[in-house]
Amino acid sequence: MKKELIKTEIDVNNNKIGILRIGDTDYISLTDLAKYSNPENPANVIIHWMSNKGTFDYIGLWEQLNNEVGYSSFTLSPKRWIDRTDAIGIYSKGGKYSMEHLLILI
Repeated sequence: MKKELIKTEIDVNNNKIGILRIGDTDYISLTDLAKYSNPENPANVIIHWMSNKGTFDYIGLWEQLNNEVGYSSFTLSPKRWIDRTDAIGIYSKGGKYSMEHLLILI
């Protein structure tokens, strides 16, 4: 059975931040949050954030606790993280003009 997708948004400091509900799970758009820091290249903000050791440790621990996935060491991109760990806390899909749109579980 295909899960229902519900899209909504919230306003944070006059910036629209997308929320996507997949089934009964909510994800917040990291891409939209990153646009607040770097409107021209939000993907660069996310890549740097995901390459940070603290972020890597946090996401790894989150997945271990919530998804029972083992801890691995590799260069991170959102797609690689999802593919390698079968992540349930991050959702990524191709966006308009091939820019990856990244959402994280809230």
